[in-house]
Amino acid sequence: MRILIIEDEAKTAKFLKKGFGESGFVVEIAKDGLDGLHLALEIDFDVIILDLMLPHIDGWQVLERLRQADRQSPVLVLTALDAVHERVRGFELGADDYLVKPFAFSELLARIRSLLRRASPRQQETIRLADLEIDTLRQRATRAGQRLYLTSKEFLLLSLLARHAGEVLSRTLIAEAVWDMNFDSDTNVVDVNMRRLRGKVDEPFSLKLIHTVRGAGYVMETER
Repeated sequence: MRILIIEDEAKTAKFLKKGFGESGFVVEIAKDGLDGLHLALEIDFDVIILDLMLPHIDGWQVLERLRQADRQSPVLVLTALDAVHERVRGFELGADDYLVKPFAFSELLARIRSLLRRASPRQQETIRLADLEIDTLRQRATRAGQRLYLTSKEFLLLSLLARHAGEVLSRTLIAEAVWDMNFDSDTNVVDVNMRRLRGKVDEPFSLKLIHTVRGAGYVMETER
């Protein structure tokens, strides 16, 4: 899941990026309204967290322009503005949820997951390949009914492969999607994590799902 956080307060933005990164999201941060609006118009985010008191253009304008451009990503307004008329204005402009600062991260995460369930029907969020089943919202994966205990990055990696089953994914694409980084040929982060993932997903089972394509990348499929 890809999330955009439009927040100008550096400490809050850092806290949110760490929390959502550990919860299995790929996180983008925008520090002002113009940058946030540009990113939200250019990239199809699964969900957007939007502060209202922003430099350049405020969150009200960001939200209004997004809906005018028919961008349908769910938006949760996260702000210190707590008056009833401000909440009403947010919903009238197209916000999907509204949470007042200070907040508990556990509540914010629960609200984000609720928005994602509403935006995407549950059955579309369960990925199945052979005896592998992935519940992307609950971040649970099983093989042959056995729970796979994965780190957040391993789960992101597995979900990426499963969503593109049968398609060879390059190391560059994987690094950008899972680690939000440009691929450096001197780093082996993709290969190291792929080996760890295979140790949990494939090694205990006779049917191997994750395959290396020499010189190209990796692919998930039932036959190779």
